[in-house]
Amino acid sequence: MNTPPSPPGAERTDGVSVQIGALLPLTRPGWGEAGQHLLAGLELAVREVNDVGGIGGRPLELVVRDTAADPRRAAAAVDELARLGVAALAGEYHSVVARAAAARADALGLPFLCSSAVLDALTEQPTEWVARLAPAQSHGWQIYADFLLGAGHSRIAVATQPSVYWASGARILRDYLAPRGGNVIEIDMSALAPADVCDELVENRATALLLLVGHPEPAVSIVKSVRRDPRLAAIMIGAPAGQPEFAEWATSLGKDGAAVPFLRYLPERLTPLGERVERALREELAEAPSFVAFEGYDTVAVLADVLRSHGVDRVRTAESWPRVAVEGTRGQIQFSRVPGISVWQWAWTPVQVVDRDPAEPDCFRVLHTG
Repeated sequence: MNTPPSPPGAERTDGVSVQIGALLPLTRPGWGEAGQHLLAGLELAVREVNDVGGIGGRPLELVVRDTAADPRRAAAAVDELARLGVAALAGEYHSVVARAAAARADALGLPFLCSSAVLDALTEQPTEWVARLAPAQSHGWQIYADFLLGAGHSRIAVATQPSVYWASGARILRDYLAPRGGNVIEIDMSALAPADVCDELVENRATALLLLVGHPEPAVSIVKSVRRDPRLAAIMIGAPAGQPEFAEWATSLGKDGAAVPFLRYLPERLTPLGERVERALREELAEAPSFVAFEGYDTVAVLADVLRSHGVDRVRTAESWPRVAVEGTRGQIQFSRVPGISVWQWAWTPVQVVDRDPAEPDCFRVLHTG
């Protein structure tokens, strides 16, 4: 491995704690609810690590930085955390932000275990420094496409906004569905108001609308407009990126937010560890934990295992990715090289397509697994 020079202050000398830098979207325009769930999982795991002696007798400590969904802010945070001497980076939910963080981590030689971001090209070139728990977007969204086909949808509209992430998602769907008889119609939301989407759907005879847009807006307004249009009573609204996972969605939309299928990364049954963690997270969050909270917990579980086994040296941490074998909340975590993916990848996290039950919007129905 080519080792970049360490920035000034990269080695800790106080001997007190082992620090992990945590990148999280905690304020707007970041998805703050996702950030809070991710943080809850990270913090719970850190407490449990410290309850059993920390890392070689040294307490594990999170150094949290709010990215606010801003790639430049994330890159600056990586620079700062590297100078502070963190042993590794963890977290981030937004793919475009994680990509900026991964690029800086790679350049600085700072191990980064990405918790939640799914963009396939997390780095421009293959890197030894970055590993990821969440499944790549192409993997999860192809499973979603299979669900659409199985449900009888062949004319699928996607409401999109300018973003590398949304463009990647639209391309994955189009490339996967076209050879299988599916037609993807793109609706550019930078040129339309939410109410105008209805006419586009009718004109294109779409049977499904996928929300490849920001939350809460324009996603919430689009859903309200479509639900209130009698011409579209039979259309399915979907959100593969997972907007309906969080309570804010249900609060904003009520029954209108039910029956909107989305991707989540949970197995049919959690591991025994996962069941215990689920109870602890539910108490911590005062609500059911999302899959993002489990991603946070599993991130620290992996890093703690690596740091205990190989010490806090950054090079040795990055070299250890292919030797990881950790029982997580959702199964055994191991990393490998996957064709087309530039980072060390857990292949694959369990994937489900679920929605909120119209009869009980606080409950989820599993519609498809992959």
